[in-house]
Amino acid sequence: MSLPILYSFRRCPYAMRARLGILLSGQKVNLREIVLKHKPEAMLVASPKGTVPIMILQDGSVIEESIEIMCWALMKSDPHNLLLSNNPQQQEIAQALIHANDNQFKPWLDKYKYADRHPEHSEQYYRQQGELFINQLESLLSKHPQLLGSTSSIADYAIYPFIRQFASVDRAWFDTSNYPNLQRWLNAHIESNDFKAIMQKYPTWLESGESFEFG
Repeated sequence: MSLPILYSFRRCPYAMRARLGILLSGQKVNLREIVLKHKPEAMLVASPKGTVPIMILQDGSVIEESIEIMCWALMKSDPHNLLLSNNPQQQEIAQALIHANDNQFKPWLDKYKYADRHPEHSEQYYRQQGELFINQLESLLSKHPQLLGSTSSIADYAIYPFIRQFASVDRAWFDTSNYPNLQRWLNAHIESNDFKAIMQKYPTWLESGESFEFG
């Protein structure tokens, strides 16, 4: 195959993260938009765990984690220095923030979003647990426009799709909450041309169909 294949689902924050890394690096892939209820056999053969995003490289190797797809793309080309080269301290902070997002915040976000499936606690309780991370981001954004400084890094792009999901659970609450810097930061990202580009709609990929070039 001439380009890597990316299996994606438009609204999944992990898939958004992968598409952002590819777009911002200037790489090209063949994008296959799937429906999660009807996962194509070719995707499951490549990655039996069946979660998006999944990247299949030209040599047949598979990348199954969204942050690894971002890093794969940005290590090929990083025109905006999102990987924070030559700044190991900031790289460590970025990695810690992404790890906290994925391993601490995301489980609470899932319970907040689907509180009816987790009746052991209230929606408000799950939101409050998520706010522990939200407060951390608000504190960082009170010091500079982006999480680690004046310009965006991999941390901003890897995290904001999940904050967007958090905000959408109860948009009226989020818009009136005491997180003005987070609101500004999130709105700037979701109104950006980059976000509009990765959220372009593609027809669902069928086993016999063609992929669409993305990036």
